[in-house]
Formats: sequence, structure tokens, C-alpha cells
Amino acid sequence: MTVETATSEPTVADFWFDPSCPWAFLTSRWILEVQKVRPVDVRWHVMSLAVLNDGREDLPEQYRSMISSMWGPVRVAVAAAAAHGDEVLGPLYTALARRRHIDKAEWSRGVFEAALAEAGLPESLADAAESTEYDERVRASHADGIGRVGMDVGTPVVAVGDVALFGPVMTPTPTGEAAGKLWDGFLLVAGTPGFYELKRTRTDGPTFDNLSFDEAPVAVDATFGGLVRQNPAATPEPVERSEGLVARES
Repeated sequence: MTVETATSEPTVADFWFDPSCPWAFLTSRWILEVQKVRPVDVRWHVMSLAVLNDGREDLPEQYRSMISSMWGPVRVAVAAAAAHGDEVLGPLYTALARRRHIDKAEWSRGVFEAALAEAGLPESLADAAESTEYDERVRASHADGIGRVGMDVGTPVVAVGDVALFGPVMTPTPTGEAAGKLWDGFLLVAGTPGFYELKRTRTDGPTFDNLSFDEAPVAVDATFGGLVRQNPAATPEPVERSEGLVARES
């Protein structure tokens, strides 16, 4: 594994996201904070929880219906990048995910159009949400990200050089120099040959209370998309009340 840390040039970080994942959105706000205190260039990429969980027979019907709705935002994002370049992905991701996780809006054409308009993009790109035209592009971008870390993780994936890691997963998002120090640690472990994992159980759900958005943020509880975690301290993925662990989220 190689990670270049001693250079005057900005470090390039490749970031794979799914707008439906609140944990990935928290991590994305962290890496934007990092850019304020460290020389980092972020390149945004789409990955898909719908693709990640595709073909899994153990999913309850409630989660199956959620997965179907997750196709819309990634299709719109990939369509926007195809038409206007990858540089639109960052602003569009922010606009989409803020509506889902801060405003708690369900995915809909109206949400896609408003997010596209906020990012300065044609609202007609919302047509892609109901089309399969860009599905191969979604799958290819997803495969690029997940292929770097393995199938047993989710979103986000962050890559520096030829090293990619799942995460970091945190709540709330560190800001200022605290964000920079976490980035320093990320580079340290990523540059350690043979390093694979650090993990502990989550005792809190994702919260955005310390971040600034156009509108006052609201706390997000420990559920994801209306599904209930049986034990948030030990079960980060969404489950039904009476089911076991069923789907990879983050």
C-alpha cells in the first residue's frame, strides 16, 4: 500500500457516496472540513446501496421497497456527471443529501428537481431517476469504489493513492482542526502496510446538529429510512423489528 503524505502538492482523495446514506453524508461533511485546514483535493464518485444489496434474498419486503427508491438519486447524479462533468457531483450530492437527511424529505421528482436547481443544473435531469439509461454507469462507478475495499463494507469509501478504506464513520462530524487531525490519522493508518480495520460498536445515530446549512438542521435519530435497528449499539445496518441483520448500509 502506498500513500504519499510528505508533499507540497494537495493530496487527492477519491470519495464514493450514496446520497441515501446518512453516515456517508456525515463523512462527506468531514472531508469538506478537512479541506479548510489541510491541502486536499476531493474527487467525488457515486456508489450504490441498491447495487450493493442487489440479489440478496434475505431482505424483508420493507427494505426491498427502500432499495428501489435508492436508484433515483444515484441515477440523477450519474446523469448529471455524464452531461456536465464530474465536478458537478460535489454540489449536487450536498443538495440531494441535505434534503434527505436534514429536511427528511423522501426521494421524489420534486426533491431531485430542487436539488438540481440548487446545483445550477437543468431540472430535466430528474428524468434519469425513472430511467435505466444510466444504470451501467452507476454499476461501473460502484464497482470501481467497492472493488478497492471488498464486498463486506458499504459507503463511504475514501481512497488516497492506491489505498482505499471504508469510512471513517463518525457522529457528529469533526470540524476545524479536529477534522484535520482525523485526516492525519486516516493517512497514517492508510499508509501502514497490512492495516485493515479499526472498529467499535455505534452507540449514537447520525446527527447533523453542529453543521451549518441554509436552514436550521434537525437531529436525525438512529433509524435509517424508517427502519428500526434492534440495538443501535451493535447493529448499524437497518433491520425490521423482528428480523436479524438484513442489509449493508454503511
